[in-house]
Amino acid sequence: MIQESIRKAESLIESLPYIQRFKDKEVVIKYGGDLIKNETINKSILLDIILMSSVGMKPLLVHGGGRFITEKLMAEKKDVKFIEGLRITDQETIRIVKEVLIGLNQGLVEQIKEFKGKAKGILPEEGLFRARKAFSRIADLGFVGEIVQVRKELLAELLNDGFIPLISPLGLGEEGEFYNLNADIAASEIASTIKAEKLVFITNVKGIMRNPNNPKTLISILSEKEAKGLIKEKVISEGMLPKVRAGIRSLEKGVKKVHIVDGYLAHSLLLEIFTDQGIGTEIVLKKEK
Repeated sequence: MIQESIRKAESLIESLPYIQRFKDKEVVIKYGGDLIKNETINKSILLDIILMSSVGMKPLLVHGGGRFITEKLMAEKKDVKFIEGLRITDQETIRIVKEVLIGLNQGLVEQIKEFKGKAKGILPEEGLFRARKAFSRIADLGFVGEIVQVRKELLAELLNDGFIPLISPLGLGEEGEFYNLNADIAASEIASTIKAEKLVFITNVKGIMRNPNNPKTLISILSEKEAKGLIKEKVISEGMLPKVRAGIRSLEKGVKKVHIVDGYLAHSLLLEIFTDQGIGTEIVLKKEK
């Protein structure tokens, strides 16, 4: 019993320099519907975020909801179509996207409150993301948008009042129309706009692996140049590709570090940020010599 208590104390001491270093620093965290759907994992992530806020960091949570949206569309017998990884979003689909994402957002806010955290969701009507229609050479994507502007004053107000902002990837157009946004890009744009200390993608894999089928090939730290090389070699591909590209873009715009961590590992967010070794992949503009 005493030895276990000592180990816990040592873990707290190990985290102290990181708590001191990142106090008052913004950390943008993005995770998606698959992780939200798992109650145990979702609770672990939310508790990590609450702890970060409690020790003086300023976490912001961007959540997706693609799995929930697809389930809702199928339940209403609507076609589910994707082009180049983007969901074709007609008038009825954007209604469902908005309904699902707002519901998820409100649910996450309530869960954080239950765990004694302080959170507030940002409604799409508030116009955090100013957006315009996105185009594809292959097909009309409908109400799929690209971000024109992030209204950082909305975020600053919540952060200064001690709230954890919860953000859905929905954009507002010039005429009041809503657009479905890519959540990875939304997180990257927020991080870039506020010059966040960190941008963290919580995923369903350990991080970037040289051999995706071999966890022992996990790459702990990558420079931007090395990451671009792995994209060319197609080591980074499929679902990891948009995250890494969004991360690289944020680094080029002033974000200090990008992290990719495994949400299925309990408290992976704390392990990555508050321990000496970390557990995922860290991407930086340039490696320290």
